[in-house]
Amino acid sequence: MKWVNTDNKLPIKSWCENVEEGAMKQAENLANHPAVFKHVALMPDCHQGFGMPIGGVIACENAVIPNAVGVDIGCGMCAVKTSIPVSEISSKQKISSILETIKKRIPVGEGRHHFNYQNWNGFGSNLENKGWLGKHSQELARKSLGTLGGGNHFIEIQKGDDGFIWLMLHSGSRNLGFKIANHYHKLALEFNQKEGLEIPDKELAYLFPDSDAGQDYIRDMNFALNFAKENRARMINIFKSVFADYFKGVVFEKEINIHHNYVVKEAERPQRQEHFSKPDYPAQPERPAREIWVHRKGATSAKKGELGIIPGSMGTPSYIVEGLGNPESFCSCSHGAGRVMSRTRASQTLTKEECDEAMGNVVFDPWKKFRHKRHKGLLDFSESPQAYKNIESVIEAQLDLVKPIVKLEPLGVIKG
Repeated sequence: MKWVNTDNKLPIKSWCENVEEGAMKQAENLANHPAVFKHVALMPDCHQGFGMPIGGVIACENAVIPNAVGVDIGCGMCAVKTSIPVSEISSKQKISSILETIKKRIPVGEGRHHFNYQNWNGFGSNLENKGWLGKHSQELARKSLGTLGGGNHFIEIQKGDDGFIWLMLHSGSRNLGFKIANHYHKLALEFNQKEGLEIPDKELAYLFPDSDAGQDYIRDMNFALNFAKENRARMINIFKSVFADYFKGVVFEKEINIHHNYVVKEAERPQRQEHFSKPDYPAQPERPAREIWVHRKGATSAKKGELGIIPGSMGTPSYIVEGLGNPESFCSCSHGAGRVMSRTRASQTLTKEECDEAMGNVVFDPWKKFRHKRHKGLLDFSESPQAYKNIESVIEAQLDLVKPIVKLEPLGVIKG
């Protein structure tokens, strides 16, 4: 931990040395929120988000805050180790060929399965009972399963310092999570206004978990979590299939498939020690552990012995880590490197030459033009390595939260 701020109703505990002004204001709002429990935890990749910092963790005793989960519900990582030694994939041409084949089979960016509804037993009533979602969004969900999405979502071939090739991808719940988040934030805002519940920022409106709206949010959020997990599973299966076409006899270990935007009910004392039984609270075996709602927004669960993934940028290393179960972070760690530049600033200030140099020998597609009309003609450098924090510093800052297991360096990357 880097520092503790006690100027608010609740402490703010940070693993991020220098928190930007906007993110700090959001952390202070959380620290003064009537429903937040114990303290606010900021991970080393912390940066300003919408309502709550990305790279933030809070717990609530009797509340769920839709914007403390965010709009890409269930966004997360999937990685799998192959049996192929690093020495067998030194050809950039071969890496490029694999990536081009993958792009033919996995829609990226705003792409989707235009003419094919995807079959999944998770749909059913989960879509049919959501009239507020709208026919277009329901159809979009059925066509988006097994697609990458845009922004910072990616597919990578990586070389591990364990001597083997790894496959990794980052994606979430696509438009579905966005619709769910916005719908329930509006309901939460209406509820808080109706009941006269004071909150430091309207973007942090909350619902009671046992209310009808609260129960509906939890159900639909879990649907989005399952959708996102299935989305990653389908893509990693295609990734493995393509890779196996190039490397006959390859064996894959079991995937790590985790998410980093969600809220979950956890015991105050999971594993009989986390979430503040001690040293703050002496063990009280006669008292049942309270249940708290842990919100991880741009943060990953890091319970003791739990495997996780902390990616860097498209040109820098990623890490497979093992959680240490630190109660001070609500058993959490960072979900990545974290931004130091907004998408707009990166594209306005960086040059193609310096971004190309930062990518080194990594195989990647040429930089594309910015899609937004305001930046017509600009190249989009929003995902360049310079737009992100130094991943080595981010890992170093949380060695009391996780233990690095494998360091992975990118060989080839597809960006959404």
